[in-house]
Amino acid sequence: MIGRLSGILLEKNPPQLLVDCGGVGYEVDVPMSTFYNLPGVGEKVVLFTHQAIREDAHLLFGFGNAEERAVFRQLIKITGVGARTALSILSGMSIADLAQAVTLQESGRLVKVPGIGKKTAERLLLELKGKLGADIGAGGAHAVPDSQSDILNALLALGYSDKEALLALKTVPAGSGVSDGIKQALKALSKG
Repeated sequence: MIGRLSGILLEKNPPQLLVDCGGVGYEVDVPMSTFYNLPGVGEKVVLFTHQAIREDAHLLFGFGNAEERAVFRQLIKITGVGARTALSILSGMSIADLAQAVTLQESGRLVKVPGIGKKTAERLLLELKGKLGADIGAGGAHAVPDSQSDILNALLALGYSDKEALLALKTVPAGSGVSDGIKQALKALSKG
């Protein structure tokens, strides 16, 4: 099993990389979250990897950190979620956003990821509950009070991105009512 690659980055063709490790070039598929943080071509790169061996192919998936690889491995254990879908999820949202969606059981945020339908999103939330959240991506994934969850859902329903909505939510004082909180968050968004 190949668990880590360290070598020279030869090519970057999203989502695939070519990494030279001692004269052997490895083709590695990476999520966009890893791709955006890569060094330039010709520079040294270190990737945590997951190797998948199928009857028709040997595939290698790379990640910028061990946490991302752990989440990928959790995702591919879920029925109906293959490696490509797992990469798509990690490309479409951060680990903290995914953990928060699982904690709050918000399938609407997962459905926005290409290739994820309503049923798959619900299955993801059900199977990741308790496995993803408090321990992984804890940056913003701790328990959110009900009013904050309602404010967040309202901002998402108005078409704001997860990132914008979460930033605006941070400007709302704790204990604010839902309607006041939405007004304050919208005010913060209009200033930005």
